[in-house]
Amino acid sequence: MIEIKAAKAKGRISAPPSKSMSHRCLIAAALAEGESVIRGLAYSQDILATLDCLNALGIRCVQENDSIRVFGGEMKPQKSLPCRESGSTLRFFLPLCLMSGAEARLEGSTRLLERPHTVYENLCREKGFVFRKEDDAICVAGTLTAGEYELAADISSQFISGMMFALVRMPEASRIILKGKIESRSYIDLTISALNSFGFPVCWEAENVLYIPGGCRGIAKEMTVEGDYSNAAFFEALTLLGGEVEVDGLAEDSLQGDRIYREFFPQLLQEGAELSLADCPDLGPILMAAAAALHGAKFTDTARLKIKESDRGAVMAEELAKFGVKTDVMENSITVHSGGLKKPEIALYGHNDHRIVMSMAVLCTLTGGCIEGAEAVTKSLPDFFERLQALGIEVKEK
Repeated sequence: MIEIKAAKAKGRISAPPSKSMSHRCLIAAALAEGESVIRGLAYSQDILATLDCLNALGIRCVQENDSIRVFGGEMKPQKSLPCRESGSTLRFFLPLCLMSGAEARLEGSTRLLERPHTVYENLCREKGFVFRKEDDAICVAGTLTAGEYELAADISSQFISGMMFALVRMPEASRIILKGKIESRSYIDLTISALNSFGFPVCWEAENVLYIPGGCRGIAKEMTVEGDYSNAAFFEALTLLGGEVEVDGLAEDSLQGDRIYREFFPQLLQEGAELSLADCPDLGPILMAAAAALHGAKFTDTARLKIKESDRGAVMAEELAKFGVKTDVMENSITVHSGGLKKPEIALYGHNDHRIVMSMAVLCTLTGGCIEGAEAVTKSLPDFFERLQALGIEVKEK
């Protein structure tokens, strides 16, 4: 358990590297032939899971401080893939395991395996591939081929990105036709950008059709991962709530959908704010926390918050209640009511969800408080509390 003392955050920090782009660049480098160098990495649990899975597919990755040398080549399962609790890792790697025909075992936490994987399950069933759920793993076997694939677009963009990664190495061209409303299009654009950077000319052929050329071997390169808007939002929220924090290292032309918090935060300073989370579900917890400290807000397109590391709408409502804030959680909307943020009389709980912990920590800089399960931040930002301390916030282990 950690205790946070109420104080005004002040200072300047560098944005942590983008976890979303780190995953994508490491995989794209592994798909490209030759030796690539990815710089500026932070070794969160999710990124370590992706590195372990690349190793399990026979890709050599050599760590040098915050850089990784990736020796791209053919992928074939050589041992179990330890996905830990990383949804991105599991969903990106499952189609890659269908490139060789060999059976692969993708291991993960209970919560990870509870999250929906119906897109791949249905695909494997249609193709006659093995898709077997076990208590601690998903086992697959089959040989993916080039062609035309129809995928549901309203569950998670990670399934679409996973298919793109696998199909770029096929000898013939492929198309992915997206059915339904596309959720988190910006994350698909991040995957396209990463693949393009390594010589795979994937593109949008139409509003809902992705074109993946065949016969591409990719081009090895050296690159630095851009700063992460998703995690920077927690630090800029400190300024929104009265602090004085500047965050450096964020690209103004970034494709990251979570950059929209810079538009959303000013709206939370007004009463009656209504914000859609359709393209930025990961911002849900910090936006709810900020709304609780300000004038409240209504959030729409929130259904996908249920299938994250926790049921984020429900657990945020549970934790905000400890601050004296009422929250209405509906099927696809959440309303955070304003009024009377107070210091929690009992410990807050992180629900094994990094974004819940960091959102609660931001609120505790206003009220003070204790958080159980704060170690969940290692999933995406292991030095989160050290960064808070650098901004003048007292953090103690209890």
